[in-house]
Amino acid sequence: MGHLNLPASKRNPRQWKLLDLVTATFFGLVFLFFLLVFTPLGDSLAASGRQTLLRSTSDPRQRHRLVALIEAGQNAQPIEACPADEVDHMPCEDPRRNSQLSREMNFYRERHCPPVEDTHLCLIPPPDGYKISVQWPQSLHKIWHANMPHDKIADRKGHQGWMKKEGEHFIFPGGGTMFPEGAVQYIEKLGQYIPIKDGVLRTALDMGCGVASWGGYLLKEGILTLSFAPRDSHKAQIQFALERGVPAFVAMLGTRRLPYPAFSFDLVHCSRCLIPFTAYNASYFIEVNRLLRPGGYLVISGPPVQWAKQDKEWADLQAVARALCYELIAVDGNTVIWKKPAGDLCLPNQNEYGLELCDESDDPNDAWYFKLKKCVSRTSAVKGDCTIGTIPKWPDRLTKAPSRAVHMKNGLDLFDADTRRWVRRVAYYKNSLNVKLGTPAIRNVMDMNAFFGSFAAALMPDPVWVMNVVPARKPSTLGVIYDRGLIGVYHDWCEPFSTYPRSYDLIHVAGIESLLKMPGSSKNRCNLVDLMVEMDRILRPEGTVIIRDSPEVIDKVARVALAVRWLVTIHEKEPESSGREKILVATKTFWKLH
Repeated sequence: MGHLNLPASKRNPRQWKLLDLVTATFFGLVFLFFLLVFTPLGDSLAASGRQTLLRSTSDPRQRHRLVALIEAGQNAQPIEACPADEVDHMPCEDPRRNSQLSREMNFYRERHCPPVEDTHLCLIPPPDGYKISVQWPQSLHKIWHANMPHDKIADRKGHQGWMKKEGEHFIFPGGGTMFPEGAVQYIEKLGQYIPIKDGVLRTALDMGCGVASWGGYLLKEGILTLSFAPRDSHKAQIQFALERGVPAFVAMLGTRRLPYPAFSFDLVHCSRCLIPFTAYNASYFIEVNRLLRPGGYLVISGPPVQWAKQDKEWADLQAVARALCYELIAVDGNTVIWKKPAGDLCLPNQNEYGLELCDESDDPNDAWYFKLKKCVSRTSAVKGDCTIGTIPKWPDRLTKAPSRAVHMKNGLDLFDADTRRWVRRVAYYKNSLNVKLGTPAIRNVMDMNAFFGSFAAALMPDPVWVMNVVPARKPSTLGVIYDRGLIGVYHDWCEPFSTYPRSYDLIHVAGIESLLKMPGSSKNRCNLVDLMVEMDRILRPEGTVIIRDSPEVIDKVARVALAVRWLVTIHEKEPESSGREKILVATKTFWKLH
């Protein structure tokens, strides 16, 4: 048989297609190699891959290695943004996680922090439409709706004067459930029974504070109120309070002591806070007693005080107050006012609730993850006299060394030196570093390592308030801060702080590396990257950070600051200061999700 002479295009079609595929694949791989190695796209993809690994929780060792890359300044891109649904994320008060916990004594509403390997390493974005916050004092009365577009409280509580939406703003008329006509009138009524105006009272605690109008309007009376509420069905009470420029903190009175020192508040207030004070053998009343200064005042408005169908609860509340020998000052409608006695001698051996004094080994200042006790804290357990009437009036108490400081080793000298040091340093911040302290741009301030609170004391002429944080593993000096007429909390900076994102205009820390270390050791308990990501979470866009530490630590901080998108300048310390220190001043950039 003869052979057919086919055209070249018709010979072995399968073979030609295979050759084409191999050739195309080879040249494609070569092109991709050059693209990844010699163009910025390769760097971007590599950085994106590192970020994906950073947010992965499957391999804690990988997370640790990549955190080390950021600390060494070897990451090419900033840390990624968290998803848009995390704009209000609080890691330790996450209802998605905590709702699975026990309801007993509201345990599930207390702080419960996830293991660090289970947390996303990402930067919390602002909500869509976010604007730089309204400045103080206008912020007391109105804030931008877009900054926290949560209408639930306005819808449910607007008729009680809490807040209402008007155009682009939320408006705060100053009312509350028990004072719908306004906090001013309510405060005037309380002033008929307690000394509000003469400097006798300075520090107050508002439990279940709503949007904190009571604390906001007490400021003009010279009373500094720390308002607290849990993250609850209203979702954003504390967030609204902080956006208004009023001191506030997320907390729940449940199974543990609140993170405040003993005998520190001159006035404790509950306006329809619905705390069951007599439940669990009066554990919650006993905790209020631990916090209230001898000679201080307790005000409860709302249920069960002379409330319909709550006769037994009202009788029980009075019985506990009698057992603790509180003096009844007044019952005015649904408001009761008591005065706490001075000293321990008043507690009877036989009382209606069987209450007893704690033994002498109890330290009433232990308040970081410390279970509630069913015994009454002894005032004698705290060294120094902190009774109302014996401590100086405000503002003299700010600069006079408190008795609690004097009883510390070299306490008087330490206090005086610390006070003078921070007056110099704050003046340097303002005059040489051009930090906007003293201007309307800064209202909410945090000192992460407060010691005696002298940084806050030096800011007293400015229109600011300061959250003084005493690290839980350091000496307990928070009582001295309260004796000075300032406020603060205990906290461990290896965990997230109990507040909403975008809470503070300025964050200050002296000795940031000490917050990471085991006491008395050079070993770190946690890392700088996670700490600075947390600082970024609670700092407002265009907010300021001031960090003081050794040159080596400041260099490391500067590298991490680039990853969290801060603009950084590094300065020499004040000429009068000794030691090896540098000062880093950073500004958080106002970035948005694409």
